[in-house]
Amino acid sequence: MNKGMSLYKLGMIGLLMLLLLIPLMMINGIIQDRQGRRSVVIHDIARSSSYSQQLTGPVLIVPYRRTIQVSRHSDVTQQRYEEPVEERGRLYFLPDQFALDGEVQTEVRARGIYEARLYHATNTIKGNFVLPERFGLGDAYKNYRFDEPFLAIGISDVRGIEDGLKLDLNGKKFDFVPGTDVPLLGEGVRVMLPTENGAENRTLSFAFDLRLQGTGQLQVTPVGKSSRVALSADWPHPSFIGDYLPSARNVSDTGFTATWETSFFSTNVQDILNHCSASKICAELTARSFGVSFISPVDQYLKADRSIKYALLFIALTFAGFLLFEVLKGLAVHPVQYALVGAALALFYLLLLSLSEHIGFGLAYLLSATVCVALISFYVSHVLGGVVHGVGFGIGLGTLYALLYGLLSAEDYALLMGSLLLFGLLGVFMVLTRKLDWYAIAQRPAKPADVPSGVAE
Repeated sequence: MNKGMSLYKLGMIGLLMLLLLIPLMMINGIIQDRQGRRSVVIHDIARSSSYSQQLTGPVLIVPYRRTIQVSRHSDVTQQRYEEPVEERGRLYFLPDQFALDGEVQTEVRARGIYEARLYHATNTIKGNFVLPERFGLGDAYKNYRFDEPFLAIGISDVRGIEDGLKLDLNGKKFDFVPGTDVPLLGEGVRVMLPTENGAENRTLSFAFDLRLQGTGQLQVTPVGKSSRVALSADWPHPSFIGDYLPSARNVSDTGFTATWETSFFSTNVQDILNHCSASKICAELTARSFGVSFISPVDQYLKADRSIKYALLFIALTFAGFLLFEVLKGLAVHPVQYALVGAALALFYLLLLSLSEHIGFGLAYLLSATVCVALISFYVSHVLGGVVHGVGFGIGLGTLYALLYGLLSAEDYALLMGSLLLFGLLGVFMVLTRKLDWYAIAQRPAKPADVPSGVAE
């Protein structure tokens, strides 16, 4: 029986494929390690500047005090009695109209070979509060005593505030101070409103400018009964995130513009605020947000990780090509020669990872594939006994690399393209071997693998 077609030979090829999983798993571990190291560096850069930003507010808070009767039990008389107790609380009001217009400029901060994208957002925020008569308390209003009201704005990382803040309220200027003094909003700023300027006026028109620095994401909580947010940026690869997509957007090579419009009917923010505990951060409130993530369109680690998932299939197809040459040309290829070709295929992924960190994924893929195809073609031309065979094998291998790059680039169509590729390769194999007598091949002697070029086929 032909040694090249023996079950022992096929078993050795299968074992080699399994053994090649070891270096592939090691390379995949390196990819994960480098990806984790990059995440640490990005986190460190953000920690030194500011993290992702989320704006929640403004919210108008009116502190109050009132006297209530509390039932007590006397241990002496064993009777119950009523005792007056002062209760303190707060009333929360959201804007009727809320509008934010923001212009965002991005920049890259680098540490070694790793980069993080920061942004600087110049926001103009305006709107108005329409307070209900007697704060909506009805006849119980006379039992309340109100303290100085204030306006609070939640800002997830106050380190990103780039200048002083001044509030324009009904034409008068007020200075913001640090801290919201409202746990459910988290970090942020607030501005005190004297009673004669705030709580006694039923309509409060506000406006202020906010310059904010952040990393990665910018989100806004639509707090108004009617909210409109318009953002424009110089980043051409936005990812729109959150509970609401833009009602209008335009993305070009020079940047993007996007507009969101919401109402109380779609956000239910007022009801959420009413049910939130005033003593802790309201996660449900901050979750009702939308915004944009300034993602990088080329993540070399993600693409390298995706490419190595196809490695075993890639090696199997290459070995199948070797086997096809053995069958059609009657050659004998030693398992060691399979192993050397498999090792070259595995090292492609290490070259791809190391080069992509410095010159980008696309160029790194081209260079890595070129040197691997050249090396394997040179080696195979001697293994298969002719330059023509080596060049033909190299063309086929180069085509596989090109198809793999197409799979990595077409993320949404990767499954379809992969299925068509496998079906097409199976069809080629079946066409080339359609007239082959496999029983006769198993009995015929094989040519030595190191036959010089030009020996009769």
